[in-house]
Amino acid sequence: VTELELLADLRPALTHLFPGIVGLFRLRISLVRLHLLDGTYELFRSHFGAPPRTAPDGREIGATVGVIQSTLALLREPEVTHLAVATDHVIESFRNDLFAGYKTGAGVPPELMAQFPLVESALRAIGVVVWPLVGFEADDGLATAAHRWKGEAQVFILSPDKDLMQCVEGDRVVTFNRREQKRFDAAAVVDKFGVEPSSIPDYLALVGDTADGVPGIPGWGAKSAATLLARYRTLEQIPADVDAWDVQVRGAVRLSENLEARREEAALYKVLTTLRRDVPLEESLGDLEWRGVKRKEYEAVCDSLGLNDLRDRPHRWA
Repeated sequence: VTELELLADLRPALTHLFPGIVGLFRLRISLVRLHLLDGTYELFRSHFGAPPRTAPDGREIGATVGVIQSTLALLREPEVTHLAVATDHVIESFRNDLFAGYKTGAGVPPELMAQFPLVESALRAIGVVVWPLVGFEADDGLATAAHRWKGEAQVFILSPDKDLMQCVEGDRVVTFNRREQKRFDAAAVVDKFGVEPSSIPDYLALVGDTADGVPGIPGWGAKSAATLLARYRTLEQIPADVDAWDVQVRGAVRLSENLEARREEAALYKVLTTLRRDVPLEESLGDLEWRGVKRKEYEAVCDSLGLNDLRDRPHRWA
């Protein structure tokens, strides 16, 4: 936008100085699109949605095959030029040290957990930058990348996870649900949740997030949280005195009492639901440009997993 506005300002001057010359040239401005893939979600989706399959040594690899196929399909789309993937190499993170009830790897099928390193290796062979996170969550890596490169690229976070909608900024950083083909810019986030993207951590702290083990504050639901946060933006700014609330909410007295009795808990839940933007990522934006599948590495993955049917699937070799 800045470049286009500058050109608009310069055009009259150029036309005055060099009559007729401006029309002889066409200036093409290309905007990099950075796609950030939620590898953990892709693994879970493939594990429970794709048909099971075993490697020659008997290992279950159905989820790995599904991720390989869907990623190669993604890379066929002409606008996907820069791509990186974040995974939860270890499910537990720093949040487990803060709150005992936070989600853990308990209950995750062992045959699915065993495929995380397989998928990470396969994605590297495909030529994609992979961030296998330990201590942080995959969402933290995606949030860090979006924040770091939003000034250099239009960022598409490929995930349906509502946590990641806090990263949305206008249409410069958006989320995209590949399965449902739904894109969420800032206006779409407000339409869905009733709050701005920046208020999503506060919203989840109040209503809870069962997927992550965040219980929320008793009595608070989607409508009450949206109404208060649309007015006050953050839970810290919600007045302690219910008489000072200048929006009407059903059961306001009870909601206020519950929040005031659990302010410290709510603050902790907000820490849990706020994505970090300081994950140490070493790459530059240029490093994320996809330059094709690494033939030797990819064929070695296919050989070790018995994926002869996928050997010729790549459309571009590095």
